[in-house]
Amino acid sequence: MSYKVWIDQDLCTGDGICAEISPKVFTLLDDGLAYVQDDSGVKSEPGGPQGIIAVPDNELDGVIESAEECPGECIFIEAS
Repeated sequence: MSYKVWIDQDLCTGDGICAEISPKVFTLLDDGLAYVQDDSGVKSEPGGPQGIIAVPDNELDGVIESAEECPGECIFIEAS
C-alpha cells in the first residue's frame, strides 16, 4: 500500500516539529507555516489538500510520527 500526505495550513501552528522529524517531506516557509515537499519542490501553490505528495517508503515512519506529534493536528495521511 502507498500513502500520500498533505498539510492543512489553516490548522498549522508553525511549530516545525514535522520538519525536524522528517525534513525530506516537510518544510517551513517564510510565512511560518509547514508544507510538504518532494523532488519536484515545495507544494505551496496551492497548499492544502491540492498540495499533496506521495510518501516515499523510507519516510513513512517519520511522516506518521510527525502527524502524531503535530500540535495543530494539521497533517493528513491518505492511503492510495
